[in-house]
Amino acid sequence: MKIDDIDALTVKGFLDAAEGKRLYELAREASLRGPVLEIGGYCGRSTLYLGLGCRENHGILYSVDHHRGSEEQQPGQEYFDPDLFDEREGKVDTFRFFRRVVEQAGLGDTVVAIVAPSAAAVRMWSTPLAMLFIDGGHTYPAAFSDYVSWTCHLVPGGILAVHDIFPDAGQGGQAPHYIYSLAVASGLYEELPMVKTLGVLRRRGASDIPAELFSKRDW
Repeated sequence: MKIDDIDALTVKGFLDAAEGKRLYELAREASLRGPVLEIGGYCGRSTLYLGLGCRENHGILYSVDHHRGSEEQQPGQEYFDPDLFDEREGKVDTFRFFRRVVEQAGLGDTVVAIVAPSAAAVRMWSTPLAMLFIDGGHTYPAAFSDYVSWTCHLVPGGILAVHDIFPDAGQGGQAPHYIYSLAVASGLYEELPMVKTLGVLRRRGASDIPAELFSKRDW
């Protein structure tokens, strides 16, 4: 499968095609330096774009998701999809859709699925990451936990991408925008052009961090 084939597939997800193509470009670049990790694989739409980018360099994409759906995807909530509900288990189950998409795309040797909550997956994590894509739970606690727990593993020059950034609260939830703003305010990241609701930052090296940040700190 090639990137131009993705639009022809019916893959559930909320990622715009332009955002997906940007993820593909970023993953293609980052995978030359190390592994890529996404939080929130859902049914595999973002995984396709990231995975195809990684595959060009024989890279690896780790996809972290408990595959039980986020808070707003549960029965009775705004984004509940009955197709994803497993009647036998009485729970949302997106992993069967995710696995099918990965296999159909021929990404079995590229994508490593970690079926666990983000907080559990990171607990013993020690592998440096060349790119981190955050698109997991959109509550403030979930988004903040993903940001704090995983960004410390991003190498200098690595890419941090955050999905669903809406500056206006009337357009969407504010948790992704909040963690994106935290990253920008930290001075540790260089802002790259956004694509629709996809925010992209590059981790600065120690020599690139603005000197005024050090003078403001109370050591």
